[in-house]
Amino acid sequence: MASVNASEESKEQYSFVYGDEAVTYEVIRKPDGLEKKKRKITIKVHPDCNVVVNAPNDAPREDIHEAVMKRAKWIYDALNEFRTHLEFVQPKHYVSGEMQFYLGRRYVLKVVEDPDGISNVKMTRGKLLVTLNRFNEDKQKLTKTLVSKWYKVRAERAFHQRLSELLPHATWVTGIPSFRVLSMAKQWGSCSTKGNLMLNPHLIKAPKECIDYVILHELCHIAEHNHSEKFWRLLSSVMPNWKEVKSRLDGMAELYLNE
Repeated sequence: MASVNASEESKEQYSFVYGDEAVTYEVIRKPDGLEKKKRKITIKVHPDCNVVVNAPNDAPREDIHEAVMKRAKWIYDALNEFRTHLEFVQPKHYVSGEMQFYLGRRYVLKVVEDPDGISNVKMTRGKLLVTLNRFNEDKQKLTKTLVSKWYKVRAERAFHQRLSELLPHATWVTGIPSFRVLSMAKQWGSCSTKGNLMLNPHLIKAPKECIDYVILHELCHIAEHNHSEKFWRLLSSVMPNWKEVKSRLDGMAELYLNE
């Protein structure tokens, strides 16, 4: 499952001071794996500005704090970057001038009235042009409906094309998996136990490489149903730079999922 954020149990909260700011972070304790391989302390800054530290069950509090302080500047810089993104995340009203995304590029929404035309959506000269055959009190609702349908149609077409391109690399997959396009609040995609894929239409707003990452992620779940070490090794074999691509997608998640 390619999710936007992950949640775990057994949480602790602490904080540290960097510059003039107190930064709160959450510690998630994780047991050692079956192979008794010693887990490392890892730190993630999520797009919603939550700082999460994954640590072994037996990691001393002092070791965790030391690991956090070593990366204090990186955490602070990452928080500032995500806050900059969040400044632009406002509820959409589907009026002219708002920003929309398609395959990683920004487009300005323009809504026009044409009594003799047919209501439709098309891209033209850096704009996402929505034509309504009449303006009334439902203008924004109609615009949102048209834009959402346009994204879904484009997503189905693009995802089918990317899946066809990627399948030859997923040698563990037999046949052609079926997939559905369905809006999800917290996931980019999922894979059922029967190998059926579900992809979020908002993913069409992301660059092609990010779309490939999510599709390959879900295809890997056909072979490995959880996020085991085998799963990550398999994903790395078909997309060696998946971590960078995932980070890029996560960094824009709030904007892409905003409706």
